[in-house]
Amino acid sequence: MIKKQTIIDLIESHFEGTDKFIVDIKVLAGNKIEVYIDAPKHIVIADCVALSRFIEENLDREKEDYELQVSSPGATESFKVLAQYKKYIGTKVSVKTIEGLKHEGILMSANENEFVIEETRREKKAVGKGNHTVTENITLTYKQTKETKSVLPF
Repeated sequence: MIKKQTIIDLIESHFEGTDKFIVDIKVLAGNKIEVYIDAPKHIVIADCVALSRFIEENLDREKEDYELQVSSPGATESFKVLAQYKKYIGTKVSVKTIEGLKHEGILMSANENEFVIEETRREKKAVGKGNHTVTENITLTYKQTKETKSVLPF
């Protein structure tokens, strides 16, 4: 069985000196390897092809057969690494907490421990009829978060 760390080491050496980063790696039964990569701006097919060829050149199919898939995470996939949070600063995100709360707003900042979204919502007025707009910065830790996804602007 091909070790996950072997794949990580290969990718890190290929990405050295670039802004590309690993989002996720899965080594499944039957040596099916799934690699998900990204970059602050975007990943193109040529990036995936180049990495796939690099990995294939550095693994011995005679020793162990494998199936390799390299792609970027889908636009609707949950964020997995800090670099993804940083990539989406200034854009709208949807967050589900472990407690079941849902938040939607602009991702304002992210660091190793937490991230902040600016949520705008309509609430009933305390006095009188009607609603008013409330904007609030919400700070969440990654441990509180079940999933964070980019909201596509349609």
